[in-house]
Amino acid sequence: MVARGLEGVIAGTTQLSSIIDGTLTYHGIDIDELAEHALYEEVIFLFYHGRLPTRGELAEFQDQLAASRALPDGVLRLLQDAPSAAVPMDLLRTAVSALAFTEERPNATDRESSVAKGIRLVAQVPTIVATIGRLRRGLPPVIPPMEEHSTARSFLMVLHDREPDDLEVTAMNRVLVLHADHEFNASTFAARVTAATLADMHAAITAAIAALKGPLHGGANAAVMQMLEEIGAPDRVEPYILEKLGRHERIMGFGHRVYKGEDPRAKWLRDLSRQLGERAGDLRWYELSTLIAEVMQREKGLHPNVDFYAASVYHYLGIDKELMTPVFAASRISGWTAHVLEQQADNRLIRPRAEYTGPVDQHYVPLDQRG
Repeated sequence: MVARGLEGVIAGTTQLSSIIDGTLTYHGIDIDELAEHALYEEVIFLFYHGRLPTRGELAEFQDQLAASRALPDGVLRLLQDAPSAAVPMDLLRTAVSALAFTEERPNATDRESSVAKGIRLVAQVPTIVATIGRLRRGLPPVIPPMEEHSTARSFLMVLHDREPDDLEVTAMNRVLVLHADHEFNASTFAARVTAATLADMHAAITAAIAALKGPLHGGANAAVMQMLEEIGAPDRVEPYILEKLGRHERIMGFGHRVYKGEDPRAKWLRDLSRQLGERAGDLRWYELSTLIAEVMQREKGLHPNVDFYAASVYHYLGIDKELMTPVFAASRISGWTAHVLEQQADNRLIRPRAEYTGPVDQHYVPLDQRG
């Protein structure tokens, strides 16, 4: 029996994250505990080492990340010289691929080389995304503050050219933690399939970014924000959603292949959307989101997934729609690189079979005998 989309198929093993009975864990730690208490850098360390860091190890690791955030001149020029209409996800994909040019051993896949590449990518991808955001607003690139330990604060400082407040940093850190990994999702699986061929770290991550671009995966957050803007007012929510459902159109940000109940990450993002809306004195996007969720629960029995409330959170953080999926990648880079390392450590080429459904007993007909 064919499992369309590999639904329900166990395609491999991992120690990085699990989804069991609707509970998401990273290395066995419930996402609720991590979302409430953890720094993003602690989560990265957890993925790479299988345990949380000591205070000293965390400080050393944060120093290592901070020292690796700056982009090579060639990659900066590539971003600056790109067409003004270039899609940010395309820019990110190309920049990550180009970073391989700066590696001394670009094709190396041994553990030491791959770990070093992975840590550099975890540090550099947020800088790429923030730089893309700056260039889109006509601002010049900047070097990330080397003394800043927090990935969340550094990202917001570079993106907005100002010091973020504590709520913004808390929200950004929580977003990074919540999006860091999610078992064998489409982009992670793309990275592992690529790594399984013994391609290098940058090749695997480029494949992951390409998979994340699609609106059925990471691109859903931007689609949700587009929907919120189209609705615009509370009295338009119900007719808008009912009309789309009547045409059998997909409402982005709802349902999940794995979760049958609520996505455990969604409640954290819903709360962040409310807090950020209150701080801004503008609860419109939060309120529209909650109204849509009520209609979808009533009409389809569907719960919001991680992308739904992420859209309004990103918006409140000053992140444009076109930059929302790249910001997702700036978090998921930690999980992607850790999965590549895990794949390389116990590798077998991923090569499934297919059930053929085409014609049979066909024969070659010479060109001059074809109608």
